[in-house]
Amino acid sequence: MDTTLDRREFFIDGEWAKPATEATAEVIEAATETVLGTSASATEADIDSAVAAARRALPAWRALSPTDRAEHLDRFAAALRTRAKQTAALTSRENGMPISLSVNVNGYAPSLMVGYYANAVRGSERDEVRPSAFGGRTVVRRDPVGVVAAITPWNYPQSLAAMKLAPALAAGCTVVLKPAPETALDAYVFADAAVEAGLPPGVLNIVPGGRETGAYLVEHPGIDKVAFTGSTPAGRAIGEVCGRLLRPVTLELGGKSASIVAADADLEVFAAQLLEVSLVNNGQTCHASTRILAPRSRYDEVVEAVTETVRCLRIGDPLDRETEIGPLVSAAQRDRVLGYIEAGRWAGYRVTTGGGAPAGRPTGWYVEPTVFEGVHNNARIAQEEIFGPVLTITPYDGEADAIEIANDSQYGLGGTVWTTDEERGLAIADRIHSGTVGINHYQLDLDAPFGGVKASGLGRELGPEGLAPYYCAKSVYFATR
Repeated sequence: MDTTLDRREFFIDGEWAKPATEATAEVIEAATETVLGTSASATEADIDSAVAAARRALPAWRALSPTDRAEHLDRFAAALRTRAKQTAALTSRENGMPISLSVNVNGYAPSLMVGYYANAVRGSERDEVRPSAFGGRTVVRRDPVGVVAAITPWNYPQSLAAMKLAPALAAGCTVVLKPAPETALDAYVFADAAVEAGLPPGVLNIVPGGRETGAYLVEHPGIDKVAFTGSTPAGRAIGEVCGRLLRPVTLELGGKSASIVAADADLEVFAAQLLEVSLVNNGQTCHASTRILAPRSRYDEVVEAVTETVRCLRIGDPLDRETEIGPLVSAAQRDRVLGYIEAGRWAGYRVTTGGGAPAGRPTGWYVEPTVFEGVHNNARIAQEEIFGPVLTITPYDGEADAIEIANDSQYGLGGTVWTTDEERGLAIADRIHSGTVGINHYQLDLDAPFGGVKASGLGRELGPEGLAPYYCAKSVYFATR
């Protein structure tokens, strides 16, 4: 790949559009701290152009049959798939994600999601006829909700964008995508694929920009729905605006999920899955189970298993397939995580491994994967989302105490239960107040809804439930059968 990339135009109305101003933003490579490339940075005028293009394209796109839209999306999915490996490497350079993970979640997952939703609508009917209990009949019509503002973060930029683009386009909506500036370059892959696939002009528009740009897009009068993934504070602000405007919104926000290690848990299984469940993507994952709850009867065993597993994780270049922990996305994120580690130390909690920046790496925003033990659940490091490779271990007394601790959080996005008894695991999962729970593992399922409760958000993505928010139901009543 080239050492630098420049994307100084926007993708608007099916064409490469010159920005209204010369504003740009540099994208810095996480492992080298050097400029990877430059992206155009949208202003209000650019957002106006993108929204106008989406509105112009909406009537024709929504008028297509679901099968015709599915055929467009099939070509779009194929174009994304041919770029998968290059896309994965580019994203890893932007945000530090280990390539062994990125090749799936940023490389192939977007194509799979687009294909999934193409199949979900293929051959579907717009109307459902329902007999009325009072005589006559009602035609329930599913119309696309309209122009969608999709605002996405930097941690899983490709897959999180596809979780919005795929169902929105399948339903007949048009989209304005505003990616995070830290990962603006990989967002253009969607534009390149759209051109190759022949998506009609204006159906998909891409305008990178900062927070002000996103705020303007959320409030834009030409937007019919907002789909956002990001921090809880930003989600609250967006939710307030959409509430005032009575605008539909989907919010996938932060988390501070718990792993309940039951007394009968197989610690070898638990330790083997720890990286994927609790430290995936260098800890930059909203659903990661970063609070480990251990029974007092096996507390020392759990501390030893977690500490030794984390101590042995391979820190390195994100493009090396042997790397398990790469750098964080930015200097600001690294400093934020190191600040939480210092806060944990000041609070008196013991670090069993890690605790700082790794030696021998003068460049790159690396943080050692870190474990705190004996942490009370009211500690700052147990309550606030750190978004880095930091785990806490908390003892509990009995199953009811474990569930109470797990639920003692403002968040409710993920969580895991570790037990050799699946029925017991399901019973515990049933009492965890969270949108998703894994038993002896955790992974998003393309065919199942994902989302949170409490401060972790509103609505669901993925599965059939991820398609429904992009429709608006209309009832047409008939007096006779």
